[in-house]
Amino acid sequence: MKVVIFAGGLGTRLSEETDIRPKPMVEIGGKPILWHIMKIYSQYGFDEFIICLGYKNYVIKEYFMNYYLHNSDVTIELGNNKVDVHYSNAESFKVTLVDTGLETKTAGRLKRVQKYVGNETFMLTYGDGLADVNIDDLLAFHNKHGKIATLTAVQPEARFGGMDLSESDEVLRFQEKPKGDGKWINGGFFVLKPEVFNYLPEKCDAMMWEEDPLENLTKDKQLSAYKHYGFWKCMDALRDKIELEELWKSKTAKWKVW
Repeated sequence: MKVVIFAGGLGTRLSEETDIRPKPMVEIGGKPILWHIMKIYSQYGFDEFIICLGYKNYVIKEYFMNYYLHNSDVTIELGNNKVDVHYSNAESFKVTLVDTGLETKTAGRLKRVQKYVGNETFMLTYGDGLADVNIDDLLAFHNKHGKIATLTAVQPEARFGGMDLSESDEVLRFQEKPKGDGKWINGGFFVLKPEVFNYLPEKCDAMMWEEDPLENLTKDKQLSAYKHYGFWKCMDALRDKIELEELWKSKTAKWKVW
């Protein structure tokens, strides 16, 4: 089963990093967040990826073109440019890199990779979100419910902690970064049947996947939600990148399931 990853956005809210690279190439622990996402899927046996490129697409292309060499021990004879590879720890990913346009929105990006997906069920996620989602359980949930689309629903942490105070200003309850207001949001990690492309018009470059397509799937009762109660984090701003980096350094990165 193939995994499609959105990796073409501008990442303007993380401009401290994205002025020189696309957001999925921002590093956590010395590796792009895109690599971390791929490692999650690979742990469950899903090694074939279709990456939807856009902003600074050449950075991602060059990364994968040189990936094997950069993760190998080599001897290079400069006189004849002969290269001997002695050892490699490169992953066995199969990666299709598709330029889906600089200004194209998410529905258009997905439509543009339809021919690479083929007529089969596939997975889809965002190139800036990490989670310890059990992909096997997600897929089983999708198959059980039989809908065209399944998304992973999450409850993000509140940005700030919360307190309950008494009339005399005594702290009755303190909770650091509790879950939000109880509402579930779209956390990515989709499973989609090929019929989902019927919800994407031929010319939909200006359409968001999260708007008409998902709304129409909902109206047709063809969208189910797999509730994920574990770790989930979207790298939306610099503070998120710093938090993820700290989790990695402290060896408490819950998304590291490999």
